[in-house]
Amino acid sequence: MVTTINDDMFSTEVISDPYTYYGRLREESPVHWNEKYEMWAITRYEDLVWMTRHNELFSNAVFKNDPRPAYPEINESDNELYEFVRNYQADQFIQHDRPEHLDMRRVMHGYFTPKSMEEWRPFVQSTIKELLDAAEEKGTFDIMKDFAVPLPVMVIAEMMGVPAEDRPYIRELAEKLLYIGRSEPDRMGPLTEGMEGMIEYMSPLVDKRLANPGDDFISVLADGERRGVLTRHQVLVNTSLLFFAGHETTINLLCNGALAFIRNPDQWEMLQKDDGQGLPPLINRATEECLRYDAPVKSIQRIAAEDVEMGGQLIRKDERIRWFISPANRDPEKFENPDTFDIGRWPNPHVAFGSGIHHCLGATIARLEGQEGFKAMAKRFPRFYLENEDVEYQPSIAFRSLKGLPVKWD
Repeated sequence: MVTTINDDMFSTEVISDPYTYYGRLREESPVHWNEKYEMWAITRYEDLVWMTRHNELFSNAVFKNDPRPAYPEINESDNELYEFVRNYQADQFIQHDRPEHLDMRRVMHGYFTPKSMEEWRPFVQSTIKELLDAAEEKGTFDIMKDFAVPLPVMVIAEMMGVPAEDRPYIRELAEKLLYIGRSEPDRMGPLTEGMEGMIEYMSPLVDKRLANPGDDFISVLADGERRGVLTRHQVLVNTSLLFFAGHETTINLLCNGALAFIRNPDQWEMLQKDDGQGLPPLINRATEECLRYDAPVKSIQRIAAEDVEMGGQLIRKDERIRWFISPANRDPEKFENPDTFDIGRWPNPHVAFGSGIHHCLGATIARLEGQEGFKAMAKRFPRFYLENEDVEYQPSIAFRSLKGLPVKWD
């Protein structure tokens, strides 16, 4: 019996298990018109990659060019707040198309090269040791709160030159920015609080870097203003974006990966026994498999720049599109045994960091933190057990984020 596909992507079932729902979409309706939210959902691997490589057809300037109101619906009284959100988001470099996107990305690209990110490995290793020492001494361990959150926050804050005492505060602001992918009708309130708070906090830091440049990435962005590539608002918005994106996705990588290992103890044991001599090393392959198996980001927005046909469907100019990483990374047309967590999988051409010209700027540092994080936990903890089997996820269409991950260990 054929049943109608439920278009509520924020239902409890879809949030807790996106793989069954989006997997069905991928098999039955890979270019799917979601009537409820008036948007196209793209779920096949090949379609996703094709889209990202035809950026002239699918615009990233969603908040600038989307003629429709917010979706899901917001309180009518919050329409003014939504305009603030649109203006804020529209100045992010990832919300631009070429040539502006290329000019803006070039400002910061040099900071995030693989070679320069590799220099952060000793800092990452020492931070991990401090966090795991503290967890062992305490005798209780919430992998999210005690490890996955503080590690990337400390790393990205160090890159920015943010004082240690301010880091909990800007993490609080970043948590409010997560409302961008949620469905509550009153979500514009906390979202604008986070955005305004970020601008207010970052402004004096940018002023200082303009007067006395350093080697942190706020100085890099401030230099973009000095050279006339970025406006002040763009500097502030992109500083906030890089802080947010620089830690939120890594939190999800560490938590989702740890959960996959907990539920697949044979893979944890395999990682512990590895001698590190493989090419590539097993820890690298394991990190890539964590990224594929339960990716930190679930979906990315686009808007059609012109009429285009995909999968036998006509997508019209200005129609909304979301491509979904979760089902693409488990597409059986691309990956053998896609629902199996296999840390020996290689090659592993997942799209957890996107693809094409908008490929994630921070992919290298996220991988580094994942590699060092999983390796250190595997050396220290023989086996993890969940405190509660019923794990909960944040109700987001954009991010695959656990609410917590308390564990016990042998």
